[in-house]
Order: sequence, then structure tokens, then C-alpha cells
Amino acid sequence: LRGTVPTGAVTADPATPVTDLADEVAVLDFADEESVVQTRFATTALALFRAHLEAEDALPEGVATVEDAARDAEQALSAPLDENVLTAGQFTFLGSGWTYGLALEAGLKMREAAGAWTEAYPAMEYRHGPISITGPGRVAWGFGALPAGLADDVRKVGGILSESGLDPLADLIRAQRLAVAVAEARGLNPDSPRNLTRSVVLSDVHA
Repeated sequence: LRGTVPTGAVTADPATPVTDLADEVAVLDFADEESVVQTRFATTALALFRAHLEAEDALPEGVATVEDAARDAEQALSAPLDENVLTAGQFTFLGSGWTYGLALEAGLKMREAAGAWTEAYPAMEYRHGPISITGPGRVAWGFGALPAGLADDVRKVGGILSESGLDPLADLIRAQRLAVAVAEARGLNPDSPRNLTRSVVLSDVHA
């Protein structure tokens, strides 16, 4: 790609081949980790992007500063997780706008680390069908503010609602902690999930 289209890469590994392919590279080697399931790097890269938007005075309306998010992150690291959430059998993550991406990331980490049944949807889409899987022993986890009435709808069908009131990026840390706790409760190693490696290496497929 270098020399054809402007490209940038964010990586935790300074030796990765992408550093030779991109025009500009941000190496976050302090955020590298041994675990196959990437948690620290994911949150660090998201915080970096958010800090960039903040520096350019381009944060979307209603999105707090990185400093505020970091304060909430400290709470996310220490606050106890709800026992009803820890023992649930299914997890649906919901977000709106930029937090929908966090919902997808949370669902992915739960699947990778704990082999859990997870779903992720835009919060406004949830009542158009996905709520049908919600019920006793199943969690609806909201990143940020939920649409009016949705919390009541979850409770009406017997679902477990998880709302932290924390910054959505900090709440992602809670979801990562949940993934580790659920994996360990199931006798799994959250750092080394089955069928996964740190990198996907493809053999040469060119003719």
C-alpha cells in the first residue's frame, strides 16, 4: 500500500510486517500483551483515537474527555460484578452510535475468552426481534444511555439488565472482566482460547 494510498497503522508489535506497508505507524508497544485475546491493546487504541479527536476539537457531542473516561476506568477495574450477570447463560450487548462498536467488541471478547453465547445490536434495533432471546438468566448490557423504555422492556420479560452509569469505554473494561470471570468459572483459560492464535497466518494463495 505504501506509496499508492495514504495509510496509517496502529500496532503493539514494532516487528509486525504492517510497519513496512503503512506510511505512518503508531507503535503502542506498552500495550502489547501475551494473551491471545486482546483487551489492553483494544482499549488503548480506542483511547488513542478518542484523544486524537479531542485534540482536534472533534469529539462528538456528549462524549466525555479521555481524562473523565480514565477516572471511570479506575472504578470499572475495582467495582464488583453483579453475581446474577456472572452466572447468566446468555449476553446481549447494546449500544447507540459510537457505542455500538463497543457492544460488538464486548460480544467478541466474551465469545473468544469464555466461549459464551453473545449477541450485539444497535439499541434501537433490540425491540424489533432480538429481545425475543431475553429472559430469566439472560443479560442485556447497555453501553451508555439506553432508549426510553428499553430498560423496562428487559425487566418485563425477566431479563437481567446491566447498566453501570460509567463512560462507555470504561464499561468495556467491565465487560472484559466479565469475560475472564465467566471463562474461569467454566474451567477455561481466558488467555488461550481454543482454536485461536495471536495472528492468522495464511499460506501463499497466489497462482
